[in-house]
Amino acid sequence: MNKETRVRARPAAITLTAGAEARIAELMARAPDAAIGVKLSTPRRGCSGLAYSVDYVTEEQPFDEKIVTPDGTLYVDGPSVLYLVGSIMDWREDDFAAGFVFDNPNAKGSCGCGESFTV
Repeated sequence: MNKETRVRARPAAITLTAGAEARIAELMARAPDAAIGVKLSTPRRGCSGLAYSVDYVTEEQPFDEKIVTPDGTLYVDGPSVLYLVGSIMDWREDDFAAGFVFDNPNAKGSCGCGESFTV
């Protein structure tokens, strides 16, 4: 008997808003030649322990989560995925500031300046 195997697509670790996708496209339009995308990670720093960091990436790592957008690729650092599952990544700009903003359901707290968070 031949059993049919169904593989369900795994949802992305994080959701990108249209603003975040547009910003990734802008970054990739002026990226260094070797860049294959941008990478989101959560290095240990700041008052609360973890911070969000977005940088150009030149090579894919085996455990990174890969999220392909129409005009660029976002990689999520493999070890950071645990802290980011279910998050929404947005790009916001106003007269005084611009940057990626995260709605992270895993964050239990953040520092007063908003630069770091705890899980």
